Amino acid sequence: MIQALAGLFTRIMQRWLPDAFLFAIILTFVVLLGGIFVEHKPINQMVEFWGDGVWNLLTFSMQALLTLVTGHVLAQTTFVNRGLRSIGGLANTPGQAIVLMTIIALICGWINWGFGLIASGLFAREIAQRVKGVHYPLLVAAGYSCMLLWHAGLSGTIPLKIAVADGDTLAELMGGQTISVSETIFHTPVLITCGLLLMTVPIVFRLMMPTANNVSEIPAALKTVIKEKPLKFNEMTPAEKLENSMLLSLLLGGLGLYYLIGYFIAGGKLGLNSLNLIFLVLGLLLQKTPANYLNALNDAIRGTSGIVLQFPLYAGIMGMMVESGLAVSISEWFVRISTADTFALFTFLSAGIVNFFVPSGGGQWAVQAPIVMPAAQSLGVPLNHAAMAIAFGDAWTNMVQPFWALPLLGIAGLGIKDIMGYCTVVLLWSGLVIGLCMLFLF
Repeated sequence: MIQALAGLFTRIMQRWLPDAFLFAIILTFVVLLGGIFVEHKPINQMVEFWGDGVWNLLTFSMQALLTLVTGHVLAQTTFVNRGLRSIGGLANTPGQAIVLMTIIALICGWINWGFGLIASGLFAREIAQRVKGVHYPLLVAAGYSCMLLWHAGLSGTIPLKIAVADGDTLAELMGGQTISVSETIFHTPVLITCGLLLMTVPIVFRLMMPTANNVSEIPAALKTVIKEKPLKFNEMTPAEKLENSMLLSLLLGGLGLYYLIGYFIAGGKLGLNSLNLIFLVLGLLLQKTPANYLNALNDAIRGTSGIVLQFPLYAGIMGMMVESGLAVSISEWFVRISTADTFALFTFLSAGIVNFFVPSGGGQWAVQAPIVMPAAQSLGVPLNHAAMAIAFGDAWTNMVQPFWALPLLGIAGLGIKDIMGYCTVVLLWSGLVIGLCMLFLF
């Protein structure tokens, strides 16, 4: 049954799903028309909302891109690659490969969403070359499942933002109150929800495996990565010697490490900026030389081109969603039908819907927190539960939001249509699991 469902969704996506950039353009006009006909805003005002919002995510865009590229560089270190090859050797059959891929992706995504995307793409290529007969599009879709847990993990935007008093929405609403990661990322209901997904999603992917005659293996062009032969040290120019000096990377990495130790000893908390610095330092130390780091960085930046292009579009969409009142209307409707017992569930569902139009954890928090957090307080719902309901909803519908799949697909050499049918099945299953957790654990 699950195999047939996956086949059905794959055929639908192959025929009807547009490119990720076109998807963003279509969403732009859907929201434009929604503001006109649902919120009764004049078209010139909606266009103004769009134009004013286009550049509103520049700060977060830079943070997100740094998370992605530093995660990419770290994932391409020899240390990490050797680890991935060693783990890949654990799979001997296509079924084992799919299960292993999913488990690794979910764990890597929980550690860091940028690292998870890149490591999953690299691991998918590695394991596809090792295991004959594995269906490559399904393997890559399993890799994209890393985005299912990211917002409940160490790089989750919402739990990291509310852990630091930096004048964000929560601080303004709650008088500077913060919520520790022990009450979000490491809170028992959150860990149980992540554990259930970690145990069941790999099984779902395994059940979606096609029959042998429908298997599509990794393209031959992706099987070999050719690397340039490095220059000998005595053949290098003085500039090349500096570029290939381990000392410079050690000095800069040591400087960052010294700062981080002092920062956390002084009571500093884990946030997006500190997390990016951690991955920058680790990347510098593990890449060993500035030249290695820059080469990996160039590869990483090429994988972000689609995101750079789409961030302004989604910022414009968010501007229209917020200023026209569409996002407020969606959130308020779910809040109105909620009780203390169902609040987390309906907040999760509303966040999943909003994420289609605002695929940014920080942007979504800005949209929903002013509505959800005061409502949670009035109903007596713990604020950490309300915040994580938004976080899980944001991560959930990433499974059918092509925005974040672009870096992984760039490494894997596939298109969004190749994986989205499988991701739709996972969306349905994970929505059921998370929804039940919201109802009974939160």
